Amino acid sequence: MGVDVLTKCIHLEKESRENFYGAVSFPIFQTATFAHPSVGNSTGYDYSRLQNPTREHLEKMVAALENGVDALAFSSGMAAITSLMELFRPGDHLIADTDLYGGTVRLFDNISEKNGIEVTKIDCSPENVRKCIKDNTKAIYIETPTNPMMNVIDITALSEIAKSRGIWLIVDNTFLSPYFQNPLDLGADIVVHSGTKYLGGHNDTLAGFLVTSDVSISEKLRFIIKTTGAGLAPFDSWLILRGIKTLGVRMEKAQENAFEIVHWLKEQEEVLKVIYPGLETHPGYEVMRKQSRGFGAMITFEVTSKEFALGILKNVRLIQFAESLGGVETLITYPVTQTHADVPKKLLDKNGINERVLRLSVGIEAGRDLIAEFERVFEKVREELLDREES
Repeated sequence: MGVDVLTKCIHLEKESRENFYGAVSFPIFQTATFAHPSVGNSTGYDYSRLQNPTREHLEKMVAALENGVDALAFSSGMAAITSLMELFRPGDHLIADTDLYGGTVRLFDNISEKNGIEVTKIDCSPENVRKCIKDNTKAIYIETPTNPMMNVIDITALSEIAKSRGIWLIVDNTFLSPYFQNPLDLGADIVVHSGTKYLGGHNDTLAGFLVTSDVSISEKLRFIIKTTGAGLAPFDSWLILRGIKTLGVRMEKAQENAFEIVHWLKEQEEVLKVIYPGLETHPGYEVMRKQSRGFGAMITFEVTSKEFALGILKNVRLIQFAESLGGVETLITYPVTQTHADVPKKLLDKNGINERVLRLSVGIEAGRDLIAEFERVFEKVREELLDREES
């Protein structure tokens, strides 16, 4: 029987403290370079752009959580995805889901396209993916659940298609974290994380990860990170290590709060739609049950008007109006002007992202306090809109 994921968040299976005086918290090796004993001899480390003990420990931790052979830590989630795209050459073709984080779409549209990489954006159902594969298709890129519309994609089904055609399946696992979902176990070749989010968990640093179960992919990515210099700094690596220790308890509490908020939102007449894969009515519910151990703490909901959405954003206090997600604080985001501001309107419309849609990253506050905040905010917005109508 394997070690539980809660334990894996705290301990590496083969962790030695012999060289660190028994330190329980892994040390920060805040150094740019390392001295050599003599010519031809090395301590195992040369220069922190290449590798640093703190970053290496973090990478081993994330690789263990995702059941991969290697993980690479980058200076941000977008640095990780940008480096990932260096695996491809001009003339290569990728299939990507239409509903992705706006920064990823911006990268594909403005940088990858400039570099001669063709990206076809589709609803990544197995049927659609089969139809879009071409002779030069090299990879399928998805998020599941997607950002922000919480669509669920069957990883195993896409993996079978990818393997039959000799192409890679890349899965952004940021929304669920390795605590709730392990795409490599389901057949993915590369997993992407914005470590800024749930892995860090405290909204205090940036980080990104690429994890793989393929040694040849690992070797290519190691060359890229060494060459581009996009590796994560020692102190930031330590912050993510500290965050991972509480990943399990944070994910459980945030999910518990999310269920409470979802059921409250569903009862409000101003809420047209609540999108959360933990609802049995969600079209991806059964797939989620099959491929993950939880449903996460991200909620997207649509209200009756732009004015009501803006009123919510103006009046929240305990819940904060801010970009990002996955921290201990509950954050509410307005995708059309924040996370997806650079996504073409045609694509926004196709995905159902409009001026009435809000995205909520549920934190670990007391659930009753979050509900009380929503009750106060909704009542305040109702009063403000009523006063506006009467005047």
